[in-house]
Amino acid sequence: MAAAQNYRTWSDYAGSADSAQYTALTQIDRSNVTKLKVAWTFSTGDGNKYSFNPIVVDDWMYVLARKNTIVALDAASGKERWAYSPGADTTVITHRGMNYWESKDRRERRILFSSNHYLRAIDALTGEPVPSFGDGGKVDLKIGLDRDPATIRLVQSMSPGRVFEDLIILGSATNQGYGSAPGDIRAYDVRTGKLVWVFHTVPRPGEFGYDTWPKGAWKRVGGANVWTELTLDPKRGILYAPTASAKYNFYGADRSGANLFSDCLLALDARTGKRLWHYQTVHHDIWDYDHATAPKLLTVKHEGKTIDAVAQVTKQGFVFVFDRVTGKPLWPIEERKVPKSDMPGEETWATQPFPTKPPPFARQTFTADDLSPYLSAPDRARFRDEMLSARNEGLFTPPGTRNTVQMPGNNGGANWSGAAVDPAHGLLYVVSKDLPAMLKLAKDPAQDKQIAALAASAGEKYYTGFGFMLASDGLSPIKPPWTSLTAYDLNEGTIRWKIPLGEVPHLAAKGIKDTGTHYPKVGPVVTATGLIFTGTRDKKVRALDTRDGKVLWEHTLDSAMEGVPAVYELGGRQYIVFCAAAQAGLTVATQEPIRGAYVAFALP
Repeated sequence: MAAAQNYRTWSDYAGSADSAQYTALTQIDRSNVTKLKVAWTFSTGDGNKYSFNPIVVDDWMYVLARKNTIVALDAASGKERWAYSPGADTTVITHRGMNYWESKDRRERRILFSSNHYLRAIDALTGEPVPSFGDGGKVDLKIGLDRDPATIRLVQSMSPGRVFEDLIILGSATNQGYGSAPGDIRAYDVRTGKLVWVFHTVPRPGEFGYDTWPKGAWKRVGGANVWTELTLDPKRGILYAPTASAKYNFYGADRSGANLFSDCLLALDARTGKRLWHYQTVHHDIWDYDHATAPKLLTVKHEGKTIDAVAQVTKQGFVFVFDRVTGKPLWPIEERKVPKSDMPGEETWATQPFPTKPPPFARQTFTADDLSPYLSAPDRARFRDEMLSARNEGLFTPPGTRNTVQMPGNNGGANWSGAAVDPAHGLLYVVSKDLPAMLKLAKDPAQDKQIAALAASAGEKYYTGFGFMLASDGLSPIKPPWTSLTAYDLNEGTIRWKIPLGEVPHLAAKGIKDTGTHYPKVGPVVTATGLIFTGTRDKKVRALDTRDGKVLWEHTLDSAMEGVPAVYELGGRQYIVFCAAAQAGLTVATQEPIRGAYVAFALP
């Protein structure tokens, strides 16, 4: 790793290998945060969307800009030092962040990232490819999955991996459809690119969990992957991997059983890939309830003892909290009966896990009585009719050929980068969105162009789109708030406070406040001085008070924001830099050119 886990640097994605999204720097606090000014800006230069979390090493900053070019900046001034383009043919790249590694003597320094399904290494000081890494600086990620590489359309995640000692550990993205790639977790040597270990998330014969799938499922079933953020406990050498659903997402007749290790929090030995413990939060997932947010490591006081814990937040709005060494839940988790599927061949699991503490951070029901007061009359009539005729039996209502309500939705709850912790004091902060969905299965994949493009074959399989429920103005049909920030005390398993986060500009202009911003993927950062920094889709960056969520400072930028800001200190001056390069408009008609930039703030 580039630096000790002292929370005073930002050389890892999300600030540190443990995904804390926390800084111990103290120059900026409640007393002076209102004095923050723009210190420098660096234009992304192309009008494209970026949600990149910069990494900072010494006085070097690394960002993504200009048609997916990696740019090295002077972290004090924002001036460009070098730029590296992986190629004009780049279609996919780790656009949320990248990894940094250096040798103990610091003579070798590398930026590690993936593009076009290759893991790549470039020199951090020059931007030149490292020819000794893999084949001329790259490793083909489609190789070694026991599938024909020509049939694999997607395997590379858009999120970075984690560097541990001399390993780079990667998850993967595997499409959403039938015939997707398996979600193997793999570790490569950072110097040579050689594969060191692999963990099969769809177990092979003789491996633990094989009996939770149909015989031979590993040959054809994909997913159970980590497309999002990995977390490390560097001291113990434990990797925490939050896995996704098996594929196909919404119909699992070809994968009967609990389907380990889909929808699991997995604890693995970071040096060998050996499973230490796991907990499955959704059995036989047919709702796309992926773990989208990094597990969060923190220390809590529990029943008179000090416990190093790991907290996993979910799309359903739950917080699962475990002893990070043993995997024992801190509070009971109940297996409760859930509705059965009426689909042919589908064998849903009879029960699902419900934590008894802490309470959920998101709404988990949506009825016609919950429709937004800001809907137009035609939208209100349409959604009311849909809601009254749909199957609607809670979080685990199985999709069918009749409309089925999902709440907070398959893209609701917490998503990537959506939580941060104060690791020493047992405090957790979660950004969540309420985005109900309406699912409806059919045999024809052409009902949804995205699913049709991903489908391996039609056959007798069933398909549905993601079903996001959006009004004609792009807003959710449920009454606001649509985005919330919830503060937890995990020493007690309680909610300290909860606030709407952000606004919808055209509603705010009419005096309609406290709605929360809409459809964001927002990454908060917590400071040792009691601040929470975050940017949202309403083009505003804010500092909030950790005690009550009160907004202490805000500043409007030229474009919207998604992702995580970076916090660092250089020359005795503390900086907060935001990537403001997302789309603010909620509909095609309201979209506007993205004037993207990295914007750094500091005290005068």
